Amino acid sequence: MNAPPDFAGYEVGYDIPALPGMDEADIQTPCLLLDLDALERNIRTMGDYAKAHGMRHRSHGKMHRSVDVQKLQERLGGAVGVCCQKVSEAEVFARGGIRDILVSNQVRDPGKLDRLARLPGYGARVTVCVDDPANVAELSAATQRHGNTLACLVEVDCGAGRCGVATPGEAVALARAIGAAPGLEFAGIQAYQGAMQHLERYADRKARLDVAIALAEAVVADLRAAGLPPALVSGGGTGSYRFESNSGIYNELQCGSYAFMDADYGRILDEDGWRLDQGEWENALFVLTSVMSRAKPGQAVCDAGLKVLSLDSGLPVVHGRDDVAYVNASDEHGVIVDRRGVLRINEKLRLVPGHCDPTCNLHDWYVGVRNGKVEVVWPVSARGKSY
Repeated sequence: MNAPPDFAGYEVGYDIPALPGMDEADIQTPCLLLDLDALERNIRTMGDYAKAHGMRHRSHGKMHRSVDVQKLQERLGGAVGVCCQKVSEAEVFARGGIRDILVSNQVRDPGKLDRLARLPGYGARVTVCVDDPANVAELSAATQRHGNTLACLVEVDCGAGRCGVATPGEAVALARAIGAAPGLEFAGIQAYQGAMQHLERYADRKARLDVAIALAEAVVADLRAAGLPPALVSGGGTGSYRFESNSGIYNELQCGSYAFMDADYGRILDEDGWRLDQGEWENALFVLTSVMSRAKPGQAVCDAGLKVLSLDSGLPVVHGRDDVAYVNASDEHGVIVDRRGVLRINEKLRLVPGHCDPTCNLHDWYVGVRNGKVEVVWPVSARGKSY
């Protein structure tokens, strides 16, 4: 087949794992595979939920690192913009045409501060998190050099134990400093409880969120009393968004993994005891792999190992199969228990990765399929942009 103009000169299996129009059976492995129907249903479901609850949804770019996926989330799900974690990641989305970007992290390095202050020049509204008064002065100086404005969220540590101020008083003082600094705009607070997102039991997640919401409520009350009402109260992830959206305090969600649904998120339980990947969310992201050896009785070996799968959140799950199981990984190989000997050489399997974010960052391309055909091939636009 002839490559479309965008892929002229690309060789399948060397430059790229597939081309639009190919049969799914001919995709070169290992690679990232997107079930486009499932992905679109997930995106629409989150968009409908956010709209029904009067919430803004800002999708999380660190999960997919793809301008194309982000644009799909904006078009189908009404996402208002993107969260990024690093300046280089934000630069990719700004250059790709995303017009509302939150760097949901602190930026302190002088070179990174300078690049951050240039980002509004791409036509994007850019917001950054702050948890230190000294950082306010740094951000203000950078924006004044470039004649731009940055919005700032005061980050509140509501239980994750990482970044963020600890008390309402500190939040008010920081908001005042931002409001008084040239080139900066106080836009609200970030109160994201990341430490509880993967707790399996619904009641355990709720208990952690009750504490986080109480602190966010206290911060908002003190800001309002100080004449600094926050326009945004942003937070919420795939494991907690129902709590934040029903709190009466939050007005923006930062969910990311819902769109792809990895194995670690999939195992946690909703209020009715259903796994997340058996309720409203579907597995849409897979690492497609091929069986390459059956030399040992009772096992097969596939071509997906540590270089294409992140195992920080556990082993991948073989999608749609209960007769085989992925049990071990080395650099280039995955060992699959196959006691009945049902797998064939070159048979392709869909693996649900344990953790989608770092797995996606190991790849150059997404191959999007529908009805057994490759429909799109998208770059992992911000792969490696971790500085």
